[in-house]
Amino acid sequence: MLTPKRPLVEVAVDSVASAVAAEAAGADRLELCQCLELGGLTPSLGLLEAVRRRVSIPVFLMVRSVTGPFRYDGPETGVMASDVKRAGEAGAAGVVIGALTADGRIDREVVRAMVLAAGTIPVTFHRAFDLVADVPGALEELVSLGVTRVLTSGGPSTAFAGRSALADMVRRSAGRLTILAGGGVRADHVAELVRTSGVSEVHLSGVVADEQTPAQPGYGQAFLPAQARVEAVLAALR
Repeated sequence: MLTPKRPLVEVAVDSVASAVAAEAAGADRLELCQCLELGGLTPSLGLLEAVRRRVSIPVFLMVRSVTGPFRYDGPETGVMASDVKRAGEAGAAGVVIGALTADGRIDREVVRAMVLAAGTIPVTFHRAFDLVADVPGALEELVSLGVTRVLTSGGPSTAFAGRSALADMVRRSAGRLTILAGGGVRADHVAELVRTSGVSEVHLSGVVADEQTPAQPGYGQAFLPAQARVEAVLAALR
């Protein structure tokens, strides 16, 4: 149960099974993706609909059409804008997007198109933010574009390593958007991460690699729900 003293916990999931397990563990919100090993890609609307039938907590949909450095041309922007619009129509509580220019700035045109397509549902800018060249400037850009949340580690590979940078982002955002700490979040450090950074939301993966099913060349890795990991993080935050 979410209380005024406990940060919201968002869990990234890639299947109906992992979504159900995350909710059972106590997650407050889901980020629904596919291909988490690639940083997350847009899942099918069929998966979104199936997950929504099985869980009662909010589901945010990742919208990222291709792998790579978060740069998109006109046709890909159109594809993602359509995915954003359809996600809202299918009941997604929010969408997760991100786009950068070649020189590491927020791609205003692409982000604006996503925000407009989202309509009234909130928009999270994902961990592409960790690649921006000018963090203060990028935060201001996202506020002006109507983005409501930024998923970030603060720059390093883990949020715990980036906790000082996260604290600075929380101060700079001043409540105008939410800083969502993500990147290697685990039970053994999450309380200290929250205490030192001041974030009100944390994000972690709700799946683990299936060690009994080795990755197949060209076909990817199988994943299993990581309910125990989510439960441990929730317990550490209580």
